[in-house]
Amino acid sequence: QCLLSGSWRSDTGCRMVVSTLDEDGRFSGSYLPGPATGGSEILTSPLEGSQQDVVFIPQPTFSFTVHWQLREKVQKTVFLGQCYVGTKGEEILHALWLLREATDSPTEDWKATR
Repeated sequence: QCLLSGSWRSDTGCRMVVSTLDEDGRFSGSYLPGPATGGSEILTSPLEGSQQDVVFIPQPTFSFTVHWQLREKVQKTVFLGQCYVGTKGEEILHALWLLREATDSPTEDWKATR
């Protein structure tokens, strides 16, 4: 069974802490980028998300949004992935992400999503 509750670290050194999931699979927590992201101006940022019910799906999908606490920019990142149980019983997260930065006009929209 794969649960998101707890502390996680990515290959790039990012850290995520997820609170206990509620009965609906919702969770909150915090996210801090690692040194490989060049995010020295980024503070620990809040996250909110949800996970499929692990009673019915032992390796559930999940999604969460991080609202970055930056000094100068407004950005959000959405993560979508799945929690797996590895061959040694370890929990592994695989996820894709999209980052959106606020722009001043629709003509700048092309550069707002990575």
